[in-house]
Amino acid sequence: VLRPRLVERLNEGLHGKLTLISASAGFGKTTLVSEWLAASKRPAAWLSLDEADSDLTRFLAYLVAALQTIAPSVGEGMLAALQSPQPPPTEAMLTALLNDIAAIPHNFILVLDDYHVVDATAVDQALAFLLDHLPPQMHLVLTTREDPQLPLARLRARGQMTEVRATDLRFTPAEAAGFLHQVMGLKLAAAEVSALETRTEGWIAGLQLAALSMRGR
Repeated sequence: VLRPRLVERLNEGLHGKLTLISASAGFGKTTLVSEWLAASKRPAAWLSLDEADSDLTRFLAYLVAALQTIAPSVGEGMLAALQSPQPPPTEAMLTALLNDIAAIPHNFILVLDDYHVVDATAVDQALAFLLDHLPPQMHLVLTTREDPQLPLARLRARGQMTEVRATDLRFTPAEAAGFLHQVMGLKLAAAEVSALETRTEGWIAGLQLAALSMRGR
């Protein structure tokens, strides 16, 4: 289901440092970002996170690997430092990484998908440091089920963050009708679509489950 109103908001948010897409499961966060990037003119790096990425060394290594899909040489110094017996302080490694990012000659997007699975203060602090010193070439996108422990209030006050939340992600009646008719192949009256949209409160996963249960009935 194409969602131009949300894609437009994401495009407008590129002037800032961070786009935060925060909602519980089943609201189509990852699908929305995928649709947006498919139509975007900016190159994008994507990192899907899991619980093991709460380890700072692992997180930074995968972060660099994602960035190297944009610029193959970025972060080489950080990777070497991470593998040394006594790595330098985290901020020193991050500063070197920021210098590499600043040398990239074009704008790009980095997506950290499912950031809520990361449960580590060290990772939050590293990401906050990156955001504080982020070069203008890079825009960070976080999808999460809960707000991260980052300086969101400061970013919000400075106009450097765009937020997309559950109230934004809920299907409108028109989007619900398109989904039920075109995607799920149901032939429903307008009143039936309205009833489903009201009962599920526009929750995309709920509409899908309802549609699956109605097939052939």
